[in-house]
Amino acid sequence: MLTQVMTAMEVLDDPTTNGEKVCNLFKDYDGVHAEYETIKTKRGKTDVVRITIYGSDSSAPVLGIIGQLGGVGARPQMIGLVSDADGAIAAIACALKLAQMKRKGEETTGTIFVTTHICPNAPTKEHKPVPFMDSPIGVEEVLKSMLNRDVDAILSIDTTKGNRVIKKRGFAISPTVLRGYILKVSEDLLDIYERVCGTAPFVLPITTQDITPYDNGVYHINSIMQPCTVVPHVPVVGVAITTEVPVAGCATGASHEVDIELAARFCVEVAKYFGKGQVKFYDKAEFEKLVEMYGDLTHLVTTRMI
Repeated sequence: MLTQVMTAMEVLDDPTTNGEKVCNLFKDYDGVHAEYETIKTKRGKTDVVRITIYGSDSSAPVLGIIGQLGGVGARPQMIGLVSDADGAIAAIACALKLAQMKRKGEETTGTIFVTTHICPNAPTKEHKPVPFMDSPIGVEEVLKSMLNRDVDAILSIDTTKGNRVIKKRGFAISPTVLRGYILKVSEDLLDIYERVCGTAPFVLPITTQDITPYDNGVYHINSIMQPCTVVPHVPVVGVAITTEVPVAGCATGASHEVDIELAARFCVEVAKYFGKGQVKFYDKAEFEKLVEMYGDLTHLVTTRMI
């Protein structure tokens, strides 16, 4: 999928990039709908992009793929594409690959919904050990706009380089989060990881803090798990693009095309089988047993700082 990754990078690595330019990539594909919406605040604006690749069975489960980020650029402070753009690049590359597959007659059983947002001049904010990208739009607000349709599971792709706990080039997957529970890592997703990468699986060590709302004043590794705070009843798995050393989200020249390609290819492989019911994000019976024993923990992902 390097071709699709490079195409996405070329579109995004532009100070005038916007949702319209991304949607234009999909205008000639039958059975694919791309739209964008501009959201403005006093701090700036961003374009939310939503791409739907329709599957062959309208009753099959729908997979959501989110490119999570603050912005694709930090202009005028930084020139060029920033590291934080990796999630958007991967998501757009997924949508482009799935659209091309559909054109060739290899459509997925289930519909795939891909969404991200495009801001070439986002602000930055202080964060230890390296600065993070900020956004002109709040995390909750932009996610509510991105997730404007029902999905049955979510893969949240995000640059996850600004930390000291995950130390490997490539990408990692998180445990499944559902209704405030951090569940075991999906065996089906581990199987796909192994065959895509040809290596042992790499797991993102998320904590309770990471699944709580982003503005509650506690430490978060980043916003990768935040979809679980907007759609708490949908299983969410993070797909974290990682490095061996901490790299700031606002750093330029730090996007590794091969790592983005691996993460995107993983998501496409999940998309192929999810609609068929051949990929499960969690064990339903075990989850129901947990809720029966310990109650509903949805308040963890929805309750904000008082």
